[in-house]
Amino acid sequence: MPETIVLDRPLTFQEIAAVARGAALSLSDKAWQRIADARAIVDALVQKRVRGYGINTGVGALCDVIVDIPQQQRLSRNILLSHACGVGEPLGREETRAVMAAQIANFSHGYSGVRVETVETLLALLNADILPVIPSKGSVGYLTHAAAIGIVLIGEGEARHDGEKLTGGQALARLGRVPLVLGAKEGLSLVNGTPCATGLASLALVRAAHLLDWADAAATMSYENLGAQADPFAAAPLALRTSPGLQAVGENLRRLLSGSALLARSAGSRTQDPLSLRAVPQVHGAVRDSVAQVAEVVNRELSSVTDNPVVAGSPEAPEVHSQAHAVGAALGLALDALGTAAAELTAISERRIDRLVNPLVSGLPAFLAESSGVSSGFMIIQYTAVGLVAENRRLAAPASLDGGITSALQEDILTHATPAADKALAIIANLETVLAIEVLAAAQAYDMQSDPSGRAAGTNDLHGRVRATVPVYRDDRPLNTLVSAVQALLRSGVSED
Repeated sequence: MPETIVLDRPLTFQEIAAVARGAALSLSDKAWQRIADARAIVDALVQKRVRGYGINTGVGALCDVIVDIPQQQRLSRNILLSHACGVGEPLGREETRAVMAAQIANFSHGYSGVRVETVETLLALLNADILPVIPSKGSVGYLTHAAAIGIVLIGEGEARHDGEKLTGGQALARLGRVPLVLGAKEGLSLVNGTPCATGLASLALVRAAHLLDWADAAATMSYENLGAQADPFAAAPLALRTSPGLQAVGENLRRLLSGSALLARSAGSRTQDPLSLRAVPQVHGAVRDSVAQVAEVVNRELSSVTDNPVVAGSPEAPEVHSQAHAVGAALGLALDALGTAAAELTAISERRIDRLVNPLVSGLPAFLAESSGVSSGFMIIQYTAVGLVAENRRLAAPASLDGGITSALQEDILTHATPAADKALAIIANLETVLAIEVLAAAQAYDMQSDPSGRAAGTNDLHGRVRATVPVYRDDRPLNTLVSAVQALLRSGVSED
């Protein structure tokens, strides 16, 4: 049975990511009650004809056009259909589930005013893994992505289930449900808020955090092959710099390199190692600190109401407040920072790869080839790493500064949180590939040491795991197939325990 995440309090990014990977989601009785109470307030706003954006008015630049009760259901439907204009390849399964989970979490705060039945249907689709097809491009914020989910609830659009493509109506029928007829405000709520960016950010964080230990592991393997300083990551001097991330990296490096005969033999042959080796605690540590800061932002976003407008009060005294809580400025800035941090980690990894394959500095056979000249070894895979670093440099340009003007000057500042999440995910995917190349190259370097028996216990274990996955490279197969195999290894934990 899959794990079940119970939504009673605000979810964390780790819980959103767990649902994305396949855990079931359920709502507590209190959460359902909050949703029902907010809907009662919307119904009261409608009956009392209290003006509320997207409830009894148009949206965007049409916010001053009054929509009376007979047309409010049509307004909700039309909002979904007109906003479902995304383009490009669809989001993957995990990305789609993450967005849906964050959307349900946002409704569960009890300030959106969607009906219980609407959230039940969305939850049923998620837990049955019947997933709306969400085009990945065309959104400056969240509207097109969210609309692609919402139209399935009314029997339109497309969904996927076990590799089969379904119409929205077929998807609902598979659950024994019929298309919803949305009430006032529901169309707007279904396309509103920051759940799209928050869901994708949760995945980006979990994927990045998982690679942090592997980045440290790859660095220790490279350092043991190339390093020359005696006790370069000693605890006392590292403690002089205040950084939780730096201290965590230093501890990892010391643990994995403890007892290394290779380093004992080379100690003192160089006064100071190059920065790509010597500055691992400072660079990797800074990335860890950045990831922790982004995690705080994403968790705050998950605990926040990001709908507009929000409803409050009671059915007897209903309130509606037009704020800008759907603006994802905090997420855009944080995700830009996450992308930059992951790009930095990719860059230092590539520099270590170059040192491993470069006979001018490595002291090892050129390009880690067994027969130099006849074999090119790791010469061109380093080009691949350089290409991915360059791509990450381009992707790391901040999305949050892109700006733009939409809806006839009504929405005249845009913060691009969803595009920031999208490119952070792309940068992290490139990071995984470059780390796999470094791990593979470092394992090859070990096998070319004049005395490869001097590995530390920690790095010896890492080398063994690599060799249990891929053989020594002899120009006998496409090298990218071995990189793919090591990438699969990286998706497991650094420790086998």
